[in-house]
Amino acid sequence: MPPNLTGYYCFVSQKNMDNYLRALDINMVLRKVVCLLKPDKEIIHVGDHMIIRTVTSLRDYVMDFDLGVQFEEDLGPVDGRKCQTTVSWEGDQLVCEQLGEKRNRGWRHWLEGDQLHLRMTAEDEVCFQVFQKVK
Repeated sequence: MPPNLTGYYCFVSQKNMDNYLRALDINMVLRKVVCLLKPDKEIIHVGDHMIIRTVTSLRDYVMDFDLGVQFEEDLGPVDGRKCQTTVSWEGDQLVCEQLGEKRNRGWRHWLEGDQLHLRMTAEDEVCFQVFQKVK
């Protein structure tokens, strides 16, 4: 049985965000701003339904979805694109595949103790973030 990710997680660290954003064609000014942000994550996980809220001082981004069901994700607040998204479990990792203009786009979340790890990919770039569970 996969883990329940419900909780609030505070930003700890990130690696390679600028190159990841460049792969998404984000302009230099916005990349610099995003790299300075320290986002938190709030996850509500009930059965096969999940809400993942990314909270920043600039704006919040909310994903509300059912596991294993493809949906159109509006990434307008991120990079102005829409994609066909499916989120499902692969073992203990929550895996998201985002089909659209960018090749190899998606992410995966997993827990290591009280830390939530996030690996984001786009094209040939990989970005890592770590969050600490606080409640």
